[in-house]
Amino acid sequence: MLRFLSLTASVFLLFISSALAFKAAPRNHIQIVGSSTVYPFTAVIAEAFGRDTEFRTPIVESTGTGGGFKLFCSGVGFNYPDFSNASRKIEPSEIKKCAENGIEGIVEIKIGYDGIVLANSVAGTKYNLTKEQIFLALAQQVPSKDGKLIANPYQKWQDIDARLPAINIAVYGPPTTSGTRDAFVELVMEEPCSKMKEFADAFPDSKIRKKKCHVIRSDGKFIEAGENDNLIVQKLKNDNNALGIFGFSFLEENHDTIQSATINNVVPSFANIVSGAYSVSRPLFIYFKKEYLNLIPGMQEFVQEIISKNTIGADGYLLQKGLIPLTDLELKKVRDEVMNNLN
Repeated sequence: MLRFLSLTASVFLLFISSALAFKAAPRNHIQIVGSSTVYPFTAVIAEAFGRDTEFRTPIVESTGTGGGFKLFCSGVGFNYPDFSNASRKIEPSEIKKCAENGIEGIVEIKIGYDGIVLANSVAGTKYNLTKEQIFLALAQQVPSKDGKLIANPYQKWQDIDARLPAINIAVYGPPTTSGTRDAFVELVMEEPCSKMKEFADAFPDSKIRKKKCHVIRSDGKFIEAGENDNLIVQKLKNDNNALGIFGFSFLEENHDTIQSATINNVVPSFANIVSGAYSVSRPLFIYFKKEYLNLIPGMQEFVQEIISKNTIGADGYLLQKGLIPLTDLELKKVRDEVMNNLN
């Protein structure tokens, strides 16, 4: 009985001490984690917010979309991030994880669009590729001449198509935790793969086939270069003919040293992404916890800064960083939905 009372008392004291620690250690600045693609945009917003308001400049960390949601959904309190940047929508499994940790009020802010590019050094070969050629270069399995799937044998681009250069396939890209990688395999690799009879025959179940289409080879031709898109850009400067996968905004920032490949005869440009002519594009998001609106100083004001027309509108300052803006109708919808969650 005494042992039980002692254990109960210990648990109670631990609970009280944790609660007091939470109460005694408030945080007076906003913390943001998530996508490396969205990072430059959020960092600019944070700088403007710290400069133009009475609140401290938010701290922004680049952890990757998946890594950001993992941190974001870990709990409620001063030890957990307030916002999570994402280059894809939050997944049902992540929403469930948030709910398990007491986070029910997840609010989504769609801030604009970004293209995904394949690019290399301006000192290297200019690539003109189709989605099918990219799939054949990067997929783990590809069709053989006898109609079966085999481990990817292609070593040079010319092995795929005689019209392509006789250059070793080398592509730097993000890891599996990255939203950019998720979007790339969906927007580039899935389409040609789904049209290949060999995949349909090998994987009749469409869900399984889709997963197989997304698997990238792991024999060294695709090199995971971390979550930071700037690191991929740096790799390309030292490897002229290697390609890198990253967001359009990084291409814009480094256009003097790197050049984009055309995909299906379309160049990734601001105009082509807005019009839809360049099909390798995706929306970008920032998520926040409604539970934090009255917990962290400046939360509501920072949300209002994000959705301001001066920030993400057609003439907003994020356009200078390469963000593709929402349409007027989309922006109104986003602003109305977010403001409803602030009231």
